[in-house]
Amino acid sequence: MSDVASIAQSFAATQAVSLQQALSTEMVRQNAQSEQSLITMLQQSAEQAKALLPEGQGTLVDRSA
Repeated sequence: MSDVASIAQSFAATQAVSLQQALSTEMVRQNAQSEQSLITMLQQSAEQAKALLPEGQGTLVDRSA
């Protein structure tokens, strides 16, 4: 009977680890998607800011000031 209990306990532990890994993987995937959305938003913002600047403005920085 002890063997059956230890096998069941081992199986339950394996299932718990599997679930934890699946949840961890999903969290990493969602984090990556969130970061990609942020990158896209920043790129669009930079492109819009460039479009609003007059020709030649914003391309060089005057470091003598």
